[in-house]
Amino acid sequence: MRVLVTGATGYVGGRLIPRLLERGHSVRVLVRDPRRLEGRPWAGQVEVVPGSLDDSPSLQRALEGREAAYFLVHGLYEPQFERKEPLWAQNFAEVARAEGVGHVIYLGGLLPKGGHPSLHLQSRAQVGRILREALPTTEFRAGPIIGSGSASFEMTRYLTERLPIMLVPRWVLNPVSPIAIRDILNYLLLALDRGPSGIVEVGMEPLSFKAMMQIYAEVRGLKRLILPVPVLAPRLAALWVGLVTPIPTRLAVHLVEGILHPLVADTAWARRRFPEVEPLSYRRSVELALERIALKEVETHWSGALGGQGVYLEDREGLIREVRTLVVKADPNSVFRTFSSLGGEQGWLVWGWAWALRGLLDRLLGGPGLRRGRRHPLELLPGEAVDFWRVEEVEPPRLLRLRAEMRLPGRAWLEWQALPEEGGTRLVQTAYFEPKGLLGFLYWWALYPFHRIIFSDLAEAIASRAQGEDPRRGSGGAKAPW
Repeated sequence: MRVLVTGATGYVGGRLIPRLLERGHSVRVLVRDPRRLEGRPWAGQVEVVPGSLDDSPSLQRALEGREAAYFLVHGLYEPQFERKEPLWAQNFAEVARAEGVGHVIYLGGLLPKGGHPSLHLQSRAQVGRILREALPTTEFRAGPIIGSGSASFEMTRYLTERLPIMLVPRWVLNPVSPIAIRDILNYLLLALDRGPSGIVEVGMEPLSFKAMMQIYAEVRGLKRLILPVPVLAPRLAALWVGLVTPIPTRLAVHLVEGILHPLVADTAWARRRFPEVEPLSYRRSVELALERIALKEVETHWSGALGGQGVYLEDREGLIREVRTLVVKADPNSVFRTFSSLGGEQGWLVWGWAWALRGLLDRLLGGPGLRRGRRHPLELLPGEAVDFWRVEEVEPPRLLRLRAEMRLPGRAWLEWQALPEEGGTRLVQTAYFEPKGLLGFLYWWALYPFHRIIFSDLAEAIASRAQGEDPRRGSGGAKAPW
């Protein structure tokens, strides 16, 4: 079939596309920035339309001649997402109807059978209603998705790994119906063959969030004590999740608020409509996710979804640059591999305590901190997260540019270039800062004495590592590996 996929750079969309291609479908994607598809194995096999859901002309180009379309976009990272998501859905529905699209497949969320749904789930339901009223639609309603790199799995994983004793709110005893990512993908693929199916609730046997943590601990061979307490405000719990896990607080709020009431799927219609799908158990889903992580085969990651419009580097007045250049006795590939593997478990080679302190301060201010890590220890794709940075541009073996997503009074980038030169490679490291107002200038110049030392040592450490030397040699104990 001729299919459009929105949300192609997201957690689910990025996994769905190669499976659609394997089944012989003609896939077109709508993306705000085509550069974010670079490096993905399937990028050359899809038709790319630059645009967005609030731009009708680009939507028309994307939907023209398509028999079916996947609506896999959410706006959780957007300010006032509860207003924007329905507008996107309305615009999409109007253009899709005008273009004669015969089937829209949408992934939404389960609604509580009792109690008031969270703002996020209300918005998901409203989007589904808009699409169903305008077009033949299959609306899958799912609970927490369990898979390597999913937000729900990472939240469970880090809480359980890091906290041997947990005081948790009583609502973690509420039953929920999680679902494995591979089951979601199977449903989404089969929906093309079945045609419009209305609302389809999907999920595995319900269990509590406490049970999810206990089962994870059993799979990992950990002993954990989980003690429910009567009072713990959702926002306070979300703040705690934001501090302990890689999930930013603003996303944790939505995840937490989503399980304040039972979220149990009525799967009777799913079983009749899609009998081929026998949902995996939660234990098996955890085992498979951990296997993928151990093998470093995480296809997509929750942090790959880019919030808001992409901000790209501009060379203009008001942009402060701090440039360092070194000649490295190594080939460009070795230099590129070194700086493109920074962050995550390896860390930042030097001044480990300073990076950790900056990450902690950022978390306290509501930023992502360092705990998002990275999807793969060596491979980077445009738009991916690397600790509190975002990959803005990557061109192996020449260039890597990261854009800062930590809380700052301005905008910042960190860029490396590996330029061939006689006898080796010229490493060019540039820190860019675009201050916002007086506070931005004061921030830059107050911290520049420290940044000057750290950035100098970082460039030297990259050069040493690329040459096969110990980057901490001669540090005098001032630096520590992250």
